[in-house]
Amino acid sequence: MLPNPVLVKIAKQHDKSVAQIILRWNQQRGVIAIPDSSNEKHIKENISVFDFVLSDDEMKMISSLDRHEKHDWY
Repeated sequence: MLPNPVLVKIAKQHDKSVAQIILRWNQQRGVIAIPDSSNEKHIKENISVFDFVLSDDEMKMISSLDRHEKHDWY
């Protein structure tokens, strides 16, 4: 999903990464996401999702990308 054009466009509008957009989308939906990284830059990025809000239209655009797949990363 990282190269998805819809997500890339939204990320650019918010000056955020696509990963941050996905984390924020989950947060606004009340979904608990537990990102994991050993990369210091990614760790800082993962916690920097509380200084912006996705609009209702952006939330709908992202939701329309749902492929009804379940992903677990351990």
